[in-house]
Amino acid sequence: MEQEYAVEFHHVSKIYALKSKDKKYTDDKRFYALKDLSFQIPKGEVVGILGTNGSGKSTMSLVLSEISGIDEGEMIVNGEQALIAINTGLNMQLTGMENIELKGALLGLTKKRIEEIKQGVIDFAEIGDFLYQPVKKYSSGMKSRLGFSINLCLNPDILIVDEALSVGDKGFAQKCIHKMEELKNEGKTIIFISHSLPQVRGFCDTAMWIEGGMLKEYGEINEVCDHYAEYVDYYNALSNDEKKKERDRKFAKRVIPNGKASFVDKFLRAIKNR
Repeated sequence: MEQEYAVEFHHVSKIYALKSKDKKYTDDKRFYALKDLSFQIPKGEVVGILGTNGSGKSTMSLVLSEISGIDEGEMIVNGEQALIAINTGLNMQLTGMENIELKGALLGLTKKRIEEIKQGVIDFAEIGDFLYQPVKKYSSGMKSRLGFSINLCLNPDILIVDEALSVGDKGFAQKCIHKMEELKNEGKTIIFISHSLPQVRGFCDTAMWIEGGMLKEYGEINEVCDHYAEYVDYYNALSNDEKKKERDRKFAKRVIPNGKASFVDKFLRAIKNR
């Protein structure tokens, strides 16, 4: 029986250690980057993920793409996923062409399939001879072009786009939107993380609002976007002191009290103490 959902989160949390004043990480100072998230994304849905800076959107993209593991709960992903984000997945020392070959090899693709992907990336990225230069010499926009093009040509079941259209020229951004529209029409699942409300409203079917690492709302696109816009307007109208209090209030809910450890923490400490 075919799975109905592309992604399922059941009480998922991601925990990070906090640095102390001497800039060292400590076991007893930790916080929830994501806290107790539960939702289901149907196959073929295009979801816009919204949230203010520091809300956990980028952590969500790393977790969804399985670049980073979870600490609590259960995550189920039905399909092959690809993350498109600035610099993510690119080896800065290799050339653009070598990055294509490396990505294909890591995925176990045949040489023939890698050659097909190469041509697709060349046609879509439009960065010319820079494909033969080390990625460390690229501008942010060029890195975005390369990363976007490689992952689009890999044709994943689930596409996770994290602010990848926020750099570079508007023409390429529009080209990417058109390509994602094609993938949308093919029934691909797309998770679109962006600060641009107009882009989210125009492209996505539903929206998910994450605030302070927690799920605030998930549902009909315009309703969620309207509520998020109201909150952004409210926040922007605050004084600097009021904004700090608001940030501190949200962060306090994410801090893990001393003595409360996740199962993973307890397991790792038990191994350390053997």
